[in-house]
Amino acid sequence: MKTPAIEDYCAKLRGVFRYIDSHLQDDLSVDTLSEIAGFSKFHFHRQFTAMVGMAVYKYVQLARFKRASYKLAFRNDTIGEIAMDSGYEAPEAFCRAFKQRIGQTPSEFRTSPQWKSWQEIFDRLSNARMNFMNANILAEQVKLVEMPTTRVAVLEHRGAPVLLGDSIRTFIAWRKSMGLSPSKCATFNIMYDDPFNTEPEDFRFDLAVATDRIIAPNELGVISKVIPGGRCAVLRHIGSDDSFGRSVTCLYGEWLPQSGEEVRDFPLYCQRVAFFPDVPENEAITDIFLPII
Repeated sequence: MKTPAIEDYCAKLRGVFRYIDSHLQDDLSVDTLSEIAGFSKFHFHRQFTAMVGMAVYKYVQLARFKRASYKLAFRNDTIGEIAMDSGYEAPEAFCRAFKQRIGQTPSEFRTSPQWKSWQEIFDRLSNARMNFMNANILAEQVKLVEMPTTRVAVLEHRGAPVLLGDSIRTFIAWRKSMGLSPSKCATFNIMYDDPFNTEPEDFRFDLAVATDRIIAPNELGVISKVIPGGRCAVLRHIGSDDSFGRSVTCLYGEWLPQSGEEVRDFPLYCQRVAFFPDVPENEAITDIFLPII
């Protein structure tokens, strides 16, 4: 249970994190960030390190490299553009720093990301965000909606969650080839399993896009499925996927027992409304749907 004083501290750090997310391309000096936090610049660095568990510079660099790695893996920005967007004046300096921190050059990562080592590197950043970024998620934020039956094209990811990035890359490439842009066709994920309570080799997760097209047999294994219409409880999750589990827990552990509702025989699913890295990570939007009778 956080005391009011600790919660006030956490709220100030959340403000710093949000500012960093939205200004990764800018000068993120200690002077600037201490002013955002409302802390003395003479003590801010030690306060940040003591609370977050890493230095300000390292946190900023990891946040920049996380967005850079998403753009390298999932977008078409040039390395020069990504370097500038990460606060580097020259691509060479960005490439050296990225290689030193991530273990691959930007070109190597773009061609063949090493997701397991990438996950290990960014676990510390994820843990810091999980501890501070989420304000309270309330069961009162859950809404009841009637969802239409939705035909989707699906790439089934089967295997360790840490390798999901490879499936995402494949699915994005297929979508582009079919002209199914996220701006025109809704993006869904069907979540069969809890990654924290499922053996990695048994993990199931569908990447889906809404379309009425007939999907011909293809070498990538994209197939047609249907998300059945009906009543759903929906909770809007704003921010990083690092804290996605908290929103799911709110649905199952708080809202559902209090609601008197019963779940339908279809998995939890979500719609991706605003994507990181196209928006700052704290502004990413995901609607989570729990099918109910």
